[in-house]
Amino acid sequence: MKHEEAPGAASWIAEYLAHLAVERNLSPQTLDAYARDLHGFQSWLDQHKLPLAKVDRATVRTYIGTRRDAGLSARSAARLLSSLRGFFLFLLRQEVLSFDPTAELHSPALWHTVPEVLSAEEVEALLGAPDTRKPTGLRDRAMLETLYATGLRVSELIGLLTDEVRLDPGFVRVIGKRRKERVVPLGHSAIGWIQRYLSEARPVLDRFRSAELFLNFRGHPLTRQGFWKLLRAYGIQAGVRSHLSPHVLRHSFATHLLEHGADLRAVQMMLGHSSLTTTEIYTHVARERLRRLYDEKHPRA
Repeated sequence: MKHEEAPGAASWIAEYLAHLAVERNLSPQTLDAYARDLHGFQSWLDQHKLPLAKVDRATVRTYIGTRRDAGLSARSAARLLSSLRGFFLFLLRQEVLSFDPTAELHSPALWHTVPEVLSAEEVEALLGAPDTRKPTGLRDRAMLETLYATGLRVSELIGLLTDEVRLDPGFVRVIGKRRKERVVPLGHSAIGWIQRYLSEARPVLDRFRSAELFLNFRGHPLTRQGFWKLLRAYGIQAGVRSHLSPHVLRHSFATHLLEHGADLRAVQMMLGHSSLTTTEIYTHVARERLRRLYDEKHPRA
């Protein structure tokens, strides 16, 4: 930022909207659309305690990717990027920022086809980050293992009830979008960590006989924001990346399955996609990763 005491995002958004109204004479409807886009982004930054000075390209990609995972259409995502691009160009001209985090970003319609994916080594580093000597660390390991083993959405993960988890034979019953129910298998590693959590950690955390599987240190269900913060901290600790999000693990789950020969329709069912077209994005990712691996490893690539 230009000054130590520089105004926050809300102040600059208000100034930018005033600029659009006066200098560009935009209609009230267009201004309302800009305001919704920018205030939504501001709220997300506030939730993650990210100042404008810390926003980079990965931040913008993560935010719009999260909105896309929540159901935002490609057309609306393109408009959102346009709103953010105009705002950051304004901040650049005002010398509030020294760079534009949207400068090299292309249409968000393509982002949904090429999501970010962790390598197997990055996943292992992330899973090993929690301190499992502590009840909360054991809970976090069980949550990360479950997320990677099932590809659940973060809302589905934190909303899991204890009686929806069947460790023998090993599956979870999930209530997803539009109240659709699906059954997703659990791997041996996830089963083992959930068993440890249930026997060693959850009795310590469960002060109110809660139905939810994963509880915070006060005995209440974890919130989306709470899990986001945990995941981000573990990502940094594991040296993975600073803007790690739950949907990156979901993408990794699907891509790694396809890379190891899983059937596309089976992956569709596990992810809870209503359309196979949505699941096909992961075949593009797998092909890109194989091409990159070939280029890196083959002596005559």
